[in-house]
Amino acid sequence: MNIQVIKSRRRTIGIEVHADGKVIVRTPLRMSSAAINRFIEEHDEWIRKKLDFVRQKSDNRHGTGAPGIECLSNQELDNIKDTFEKRVQYYCDIMNVSVGRITIRNQKTRWGSCSSKGNVNFNYQLYYMPQELMDYVIVHELSHRRHMNHSAEFWAEVEKYCPEYRTYRKQLKGYELT
Repeated sequence: MNIQVIKSRRRTIGIEVHADGKVIVRTPLRMSSAAINRFIEEHDEWIRKKLDFVRQKSDNRHGTGAPGIECLSNQELDNIKDTFEKRVQYYCDIMNVSVGRITIRNQKTRWGSCSSKGNVNFNYQLYYMPQELMDYVIVHELSHRRHMNHSAEFWAEVEKYCPEYRTYRKQLKGYELT
């Protein structure tokens, strides 16, 4: 098992298990090697089960069909940004919310995000996927303009503008970001 230990100014110890087989153990700075090794040994079975689970999950996913961002011309990137800006404005008008900056990124783990300042980020790969999935992610992020959490009120807000969100959310889980 490939385990990487990262010490930082945190108070607790945590484990990350990645589909590529990498395991990261994050620990407080002052934790001894013996204590870290003991923790890893105590959680060995859990780590192995989690590795099996994430590998299986990864095997059932498919790519987005998006070309690598490095392969896109500036014109193509501008078209992608323009498409997102128009869809965001469309939903901002319907939902009666506003946003700050709209950024298109090549994120490895997220479809989108919304900051407390109202800036929204979207993964460029959504552009290459079915329109309803892009719209769901946009509605999801804009709903954070009302509720900066994933509370029942937040999901009610999402459902108000995207009644099929549960279906789209499940479909997104079938894609693997590249």
